Amino acid sequence: MTNRRRTAILISGRGSNMSALLQAAADPAYPAEIVLVLSNRADAAGLARAEAAGISTAVVESRRWGRDRAAFEVAMEEVLAARGVELIALAGFMRVLTEGFTARWAGRMLNIHPSLLPAFPGLDTHARALAAGVRLHGCTVHLVTPGVDEGPIIAQAAVPVLMDDSEATLAARVLEQEHRLYPAALGWVASGIARLDDGRVVLHAPPGPSAGALRNPG
Repeated sequence: MTNRRRTAILISGRGSNMSALLQAAADPAYPAEIVLVLSNRADAAGLARAEAAGISTAVVESRRWGRDRAAFEVAMEEVLAARGVELIALAGFMRVLTEGFTARWAGRMLNIHPSLLPAFPGLDTHARALAAGVRLHGCTVHLVTPGVDEGPIIAQAAVPVLMDDSEATLAARVLEQEHRLYPAALGWVASGIARLDDGRVVLHAPPGPSAGALRNPG
């Protein structure tokens, strides 16, 4: 495929969803090309995984900048610009981004969150879902805005919460759907199927198999 969108993945840890995106992008027909994996931590395990896959990596240590988030983001922007990055996919990137950074990447920066937003934004989503007694849980891919986990939703996948679920078993079942949903959503944005229009995502996607979960779209 020609004109694949040049994409950076931002990580802070092992990069589980990063690996799913890399696997999808290994197909030349996939509309996003992963040209960079960037971490704010030099010890992020995902860096080695990206290098093993032949992907260029970079580190911009957030702790170097302390509380100066804007200066940290300027340093990141320089690296992204040098690689000609057009899209950003956050995959376990544990930094809250400023309004200026999110505005510059509006409609071009995605995140995956382990809950059915707007339910359970933030951390400890699986434990909170179990404590709340919900019957469905899942994951959400959304565009990034200044509010944490508040951006326009691109796609969601839901799984049942079983009576004997622990936090670990529920998390594992959700993670399986994250690995299916995130590559699909990034592909829709990269191909132009998903577009930001007046504050919401307009999406026209072909249906696909649910693979054991309720997914919307697909």
